[in-house]
Formats: sequence, C-alpha cells, structure tokens
Amino acid sequence: MSPRAREIIRLLADGKPCSGETIAAAVGISRAAVWKILHQLDAELGLGIESVRGQGYRLPEPIELLSSDAIQTQLDAESRQRISVLEILDQVDSTNAYLLEPSRRTALVAKSSARDFGTGLAANAGEICADAGEICLAERQSAGRGRLGRRWVSPFGRNIYLSILWRYPLAPAQLGGLSLACGVAVAQALDQLGVEGVGLKWPNDVHWQRRKLAGLLLEVAGEAQGPSLVVVGVGLNLRLRAEEAAAIDQPWVDLCEVCGERALGRNALAAALIERLTATLSRYTDAGLTPFLDEWRRLDAYQGEPVSLLNGQQRIQGRYDGIDAQGNLLLETDAGRRTFAAGEVSLRPRPRPKGNG
Repeated sequence: MSPRAREIIRLLADGKPCSGETIAAAVGISRAAVWKILHQLDAELGLGIESVRGQGYRLPEPIELLSSDAIQTQLDAESRQRISVLEILDQVDSTNAYLLEPSRRTALVAKSSARDFGTGLAANAGEICADAGEICLAERQSAGRGRLGRRWVSPFGRNIYLSILWRYPLAPAQLGGLSLACGVAVAQALDQLGVEGVGLKWPNDVHWQRRKLAGLLLEVAGEAQGPSLVVVGVGLNLRLRAEEAAAIDQPWVDLCEVCGERALGRNALAAALIERLTATLSRYTDAGLTPFLDEWRRLDAYQGEPVSLLNGQQRIQGRYDGIDAQGNLLLETDAGRRTFAAGEVSLRPRPRPKGNG
C-alpha cells in the first residue's frame, strides 16, 4: 500500500465524513487522484467507502488502525524484554507465512536495529535473540489460514491477525502441548480485558457460547533432536460483517457481540495477547505443558459432552473425557477409551438426544 493510500485511510478511520478537498490538501494530490485511490482501496480491501452528498467520503464505521507505538506503551517491562522485533503490515498473504519465509525473516530482523525494545538486540541481523520473539501483525491477510488448510477470513482493519516466531532448544516432538498452553494464554488475555464466558475447544480454538471467537495455528520446523523454530498464529474476531463471514463453515462470534457496547481497541487486544503469549512461550522452555494443564481443564468447554471426532475419513462417536498430561484428547467409546494427538482430528459437538423431560 502506498503512503498516500495509507494516509487516506487514516483520515477516514474515525468514520466521520471527510471532504475530497480536505483529503487532497492533506495528502498533496488532486481531488481526482483522491477519487481514484478511494476506488482502488474499495476494490482491493472491501472497505465499503461511502460518498456522502455535500460532505465527502466516510467509512461505514470507525476502525482503529494498528500502531506499534500504541502497542508498546501498553506492554509491561518484562513483555518488552521478550520482543526482538514488532512489525505491522498493511496487508500480507499470511502472517505465519511471512515469519516462516527465511528471506522475509532476515529482512525483519534487520529492521529491528532501529527499534529499542530493551532486549539488547545485536546489530548483527543474523544473530539469534534467545528467549525473545519476532512478532508480525497485519491489517489484512489475503490468504489467512487455519488448521487443516482451512481459510481464515481476514478483512482489513476489523480483527486481530498476529503471529509470533519463537526459538526453542527443544526437539519438535517436545512441543506437542504448546498449542494448548497458547490457548490458555489467549483466554487469559481476554479475561484480563474483562471478556467473560470464554472457553477452550481442543486442540486450539477459543469459544464463547459454543461459537468460535478465536483460533490458533502453530507451525514448527527444526532438527529431529532440536533446536526448533515455532510460529504461533492467532486470529481473533473483533468485528465481522455477515457477508464477510459467509464462507465460515462453523458457528462463529465476534467481540462486538460478546462485549456489546463496551468497545475493545485493537491495539489493547494486541498488547494483551503479546504479553500473555510471550510469557507462555518463554515458560514452556523449562516447564512444558504441566503448569497450564489445570487452567486448560478449567476452561474446557466440552468436558463430558457426546462428540464426533473426525480422524481422516473416519468419524468416531464417543464421550469427550478431557485431555491427558501430554495434551492428548481422551475419548470414551463403545470399544473403550481412545487417545488422539493434536493435529490428527477435528472435534464437533454431537447434538444431545432430545427428550420430553
């Protein structure tokens, strides 16, 4: 996105009408050029820009653009120590893919020399920062993705699309419970902001009243015996239009519905998520899943429920019986208890039999 296009969006972000003359003067272009950029933005980003007779242009509703400065000011000192890079992109194919691509990652680390997060980041861009994450947020994803290759709906400026790259001395096999620990972190971040009634669905969904509010996607690379690199992606619904959500194949909810008139800012959400997630990622190195198990079980939204498990092409019916110490799902079936590892299955609640009492 060009600097001029970005500035025009900033001028319209409050949702109030802004005249073409005012925009042209602020950006330093003609009114005809303003009109052209507005139409390009509408076509590319689906902003729904409206023309108000006699007043100018406006967005259908206000949006809060992400700001690294606004996020940093809401982070505590320990969280700042756990960040080596914080990058905010106007749009990207996928924040996870951005951090996983070596050439992009090298460029990202190089940019950090101009930023001070209190980490003592070396000027050498190739040096690995121990126990500090590289963070990417985007206003929009053109190819956002969830588990099992599903598409993640990612309109401009309306939700949170966040990825954190973290390095571990551990083997990839030792990171099997990390997605559950990160789910706890997301739930805790929402609780910190006063969001009530959040629950977890194995292995890595955040629900509210049996509808999906957020999801996590963890992607791991590394040597068989370690070290490992993991990218934790979080998509959090803040404000979704019905037409944008038409492609979602499961019940969903956004924070606007959950919180009602009490608005939550995107920068505050991003800061809370970064604080909780980086603390969790750091702690997991030595402690593993164990310190997060009790909280995960407390937040488990489907304990004891009859469920259907999809394992490849096989559908398995049973009663969901929580997780074991490794984070595996436990399912009581007619043939006895079975164990399933994260990444193998998708869980859907099975309707309870209807009765007349």
